[in-house]
Amino acid sequence: MFELLNKCIDSAVGSGASYADARILISKSRTISSKDGDLEEFNDSENMGVGIRALVGSSWGFYATYDLSDSSLIKAGQKAFLIAEASSKVPGRNFPLADVPIVQDEYITPHEQNPFVVSSSDQVNLLVDATYLMKKQGSSVASGRLNFWDTEKWFASSQGHEIYQNIIESGGGISSLSIGDGETQIRSYPQSFGEYRTGGWEVIESFKFLDHTERLVEESSRLLTAPQCPEGTRDLILEGSQLALQIHESVGHAIELDRILGWEAAYAGTSHLQLDKLNEHRYGSSIMNIVADATLPGALATFKYDDEGTPAQRVDIVKEGIWTGVLTGRDSAAIAGVSPGGMVRADGYGRLPMVRMTNVGLLPGDSSLEEIISSTDDGVYMETNRSWSIDDLRLNFQFGCEVGWLVKNGKITDMVKNPTYTGITPNFWGSMDMLAGEKEWVFWGTPNCGKGQPSQVGHTGHPASPARFKDVRIGVRG
Repeated sequence: MFELLNKCIDSAVGSGASYADARILISKSRTISSKDGDLEEFNDSENMGVGIRALVGSSWGFYATYDLSDSSLIKAGQKAFLIAEASSKVPGRNFPLADVPIVQDEYITPHEQNPFVVSSSDQVNLLVDATYLMKKQGSSVASGRLNFWDTEKWFASSQGHEIYQNIIESGGGISSLSIGDGETQIRSYPQSFGEYRTGGWEVIESFKFLDHTERLVEESSRLLTAPQCPEGTRDLILEGSQLALQIHESVGHAIELDRILGWEAAYAGTSHLQLDKLNEHRYGSSIMNIVADATLPGALATFKYDDEGTPAQRVDIVKEGIWTGVLTGRDSAAIAGVSPGGMVRADGYGRLPMVRMTNVGLLPGDSSLEEIISSTDDGVYMETNRSWSIDDLRLNFQFGCEVGWLVKNGKITDMVKNPTYTGITPNFWGSMDMLAGEKEWVFWGTPNCGKGQPSQVGHTGHPASPARFKDVRIGVRG
């Protein structure tokens, strides 16, 4: 494979590129879904191809093909150069790529059972049994889904990288939908999108779907007759998966350096952050510590090298409430004068690698959910995302959750439906005053992060534990 990659690279550099790199991918994916005890979908897919980048001045050219013949690979390198050369006609500052170690290495995701080797009937039966059980227990619509990916990557560069990686990812979830008079209510497990991690079939086994069916059905049914979430200003307690999405939307996208520099704006906007305020801007309270860490065992965005050959690493993003770091590529890092953090990935061989979140997570605190609730006099505890909206600068947001619970005098009392909350990013994070500890810290995975045009889907991780935020606007104003 490396011989094939070097044909592309030699062609691009021989045509005049100052730098070139190329990736061959063999990608397998599997999707299984079930509804009401029946198999709804079973789909296996596989694709293979090569993508090559060439750099001319400050401009990238990219070309991809599934044809791995010698003539096609040589042509691909030439095409990548020609696209970069054409792009370089637009004035721009030339820059060297930020330095990274030049390595020859390989990495395979630690796993016990490759999901593409495990009996597919066992996988189907697990979902069918879970959704059949929920339907029997009274669910109006019982759904389940499993997804698996097995991606082999060979990466080489004109600087001498030769890296092989085999990334294995697994995840899924179940949900119960209850239908009432003019409304529907849903409860999901482990979270609304399903839960995803690096690893094999053992990831799915750890979720123990069948142990949660009765609770999901009971809660989705109860929500139909529960009172509406009250409107007003109260203390807000978020469970871990909802806090993970809050991190994703109001921190993760905002700290992508291509957005901050204005390179990425067409899909979901830019950022409210300004690079000259790095190490000065207050992002949140003193207990807010965010890191981007692609080395966490089992987290969804864990690997050894990114798609530029930069080593995976841990980077401080927010330290004691102060913004200290960004998500970078070798090009954007060079512009900003910071070290590249190993944060560039592509959705398949046919897409240009771009800055993507790794495991952007909130480090745990020294409390617990039980302690947070017991110290709250008047608040709402919200679980599991149902909707989200945030502006182009990642400042003003509104989130809705599947279920809320009123907290009065240190105890959970009534269930409420359609809970929502709104805020402005630095004000919201500045109000965080309690944070659960490591025992409740979960490496939540998001498999559907959209970015770029043409759109790319990224797999990101967001470690989080439950937290409390003071005096947050909740509910919908009448």
